[in-house]
Amino acid sequence: MDSTLNPHKFSYEIVYTEYRGHATQLSTQAKDTFDMVVAVGGDGTVNEVAKGLINCGNCLMGIIPIGSGNGLARHLKIPMRVKEAIDILNLQRTQVIDTATINGEHFVNVAGIGFDAHIAHLFATASKRGPIPYMKIATYEFHRYKPLAYEVYIEGQPYHLEAFLISFANSAQFGNNAYISPHAIINDGLLDVCLMSEFPKVEAGQLAIKLFNKRMHKSRYMKIVRGTHIKIITNDKIPAHLDGEPVYFPNEIEINVNPSSLTMIYNANPDRIWLIKNRLKNSSVFWNKSL
Repeated sequence: MDSTLNPHKFSYEIVYTEYRGHATQLSTQAKDTFDMVVAVGGDGTVNEVAKGLINCGNCLMGIIPIGSGNGLARHLKIPMRVKEAIDILNLQRTQVIDTATINGEHFVNVAGIGFDAHIAHLFATASKRGPIPYMKIATYEFHRYKPLAYEVYIEGQPYHLEAFLISFANSAQFGNNAYISPHAIINDGLLDVCLMSEFPKVEAGQLAIKLFNKRMHKSRYMKIVRGTHIKIITNDKIPAHLDGEPVYFPNEIEINVNPSSLTMIYNANPDRIWLIKNRLKNSSVFWNKSL
């Protein structure tokens, strides 16, 4: 990394995370001293770093994506190769994005309840990481999962359904180019609430194709409603995920948008197709300060 970060623009420190939540502590400390904090890792690391920078007007956030899905990085068109991601940092082109909360807990990309949250909880304890182990778990659990009944209120409008999943999409995709809401806009002040009802198992293949070819919104089992305030009630505590990180909430949750609350480095000219090539193994936080 030393050979590609522009020495005429940056001096920097590299700090490694040591435990869950450490990245938030590091970014919170860094925001008053450094001009930019860069998350080196996957969506979980991005989430933790972002928490320390939300509503901080003076400190930028960047990403060097080395995770399993890299959903926010992909939405921002950041290359998957480390060297090329650092090239984007050198350009320092910024975009102010929205963030959101569930019962006060922040997320920046996509959060959800239902099947994807169920898989997030199982994947968190898996011995192997990456898209292939994730898909193996999802395939196995698909035939075992039972949709739950939810009361959903979006801007006060009620929706009652047995949902396979409910996603709150700030960006368009989960990660790995799986587009849950292809037309989601990350800085429009709204969340795309993706209500996916129960469907026949034989439809799974076609739905998977729609997920990866940006046509999920065309499915008759999917309803997408945009809003700023969402309330959901069910009969038991709710397994959820925040940017892929598993959490539990009580049987009633409230989701709110925090508009224009995080300034991100992004790729303003994504004129190349980048290949995934992850070589770094440990999540870290990469601090740098403009000279």
